[in-house]
Amino acid sequence: MKKILNIIWKDTKLRFSSPIEWIFFLILPIVFTLVLAGGTGGPSDSRVRLVIVDQAGSPISAEVIQALEHSDAVRVDKLPLDQAEGQFSSRDAVVLLVIPPDFDLAHLKQGQTRLQLREQPNNTDAMAAAQAVTAVINQVSGAFDIASAAVAQAERIRPFSSSAVRDDYFNAALQAAQTGLDAAPSRLTVTRGSTQDKIDYNPRAGSSAGQLISWVFIPLLGISSAFAFERQKGTLRRLMVSPTRKSTFLLGTIIGNVVIALCQMILLIGFGMLALNLNWGHSPPALALMMISSALAGAALGTALGTFVKTEGQANGLSTLLGMVMALLGGCWYPIELFPAFVQNAVKILPTRWAMQGMLNIVQRGQGLEGVLSESAVLLGFAVVFFTVGVLRFRYE
Repeated sequence: MKKILNIIWKDTKLRFSSPIEWIFFLILPIVFTLVLAGGTGGPSDSRVRLVIVDQAGSPISAEVIQALEHSDAVRVDKLPLDQAEGQFSSRDAVVLLVIPPDFDLAHLKQGQTRLQLREQPNNTDAMAAAQAVTAVINQVSGAFDIASAAVAQAERIRPFSSSAVRDDYFNAALQAAQTGLDAAPSRLTVTRGSTQDKIDYNPRAGSSAGQLISWVFIPLLGISSAFAFERQKGTLRRLMVSPTRKSTFLLGTIIGNVVIALCQMILLIGFGMLALNLNWGHSPPALALMMISSALAGAALGTALGTFVKTEGQANGLSTLLGMVMALLGGCWYPIELFPAFVQNAVKILPTRWAMQGMLNIVQRGQGLEGVLSESAVLLGFAVVFFTVGVLRFRYE
């Protein structure tokens, strides 16, 4: 045991001998987690901000604004004209809707009013907002057209006795048209993606879990560079000449890196709980199982990789490349549902895919120990296979 502890202490001192290592150990994972999570706040509103200036204050303008407030595409922000124009000029607002003072029922009947919609050029958000505004205006004008047609048809059958009676008939027809349009059945059929996950994707949870796996797996793959370094310097052969078994050296190196990886996981999970308000700790047994199985799978892969590389440079380059590719394809940087179906099935051969799935089961789906048993079993299976390959192929030179 003393030899194993000495090997762990030696590897830890070598790894953290440079202050740069702390950048990769803690600072960069936190920075990338924050960037991909969109900040430390809650789930953000992805709708386009639509600045509205209501100069009319009429029932028709209020109806338009109310319809826009229920839109899934835009987020209404009512401002005075000078402030709205200032934000549009400084490009703080991508689209501006100005409702003129004559936007009322009387002017609509005469066809003498128009809305002013200003868009920033070559801006996709402005185009999306403009489409939402057009849809709402078409809906409002549709009810108006129906009421106008009803008045014209009624007047052809029997002329109105006075303009007041005509206006009352128009208002009643307009109300009936609006009620009918609101109650009209939807002609749109919504088909969701192939995923059967009933939990909405949380970018904070995905970022926290993904960056935790990415930045922990890559250093664990770096075990290969430690083996290559020891072989190149000849220290591994001299160590083996001493009364130290191969199993002792391997255990010390692997356990040391796994313990460091677990410490890094704990720090990143703590950051996710405190800064991102994520519920990582609702099932400590499930979390502990996923942390240990993920760390063992990464360490095993690094051990196996260390038996194939010849130099430290090869090991560093290959472990970084392999770790980044595995993290990307495993869904650590982007939701796995964004990939084609055949890719989602193909990447099941990667341990990062199962590690990410298990972590999301905990932090996003709120599952407990039973929810991560299959993922942890697969990861432990990876560990057994890679450790077997690494031990059988281990050489001193």
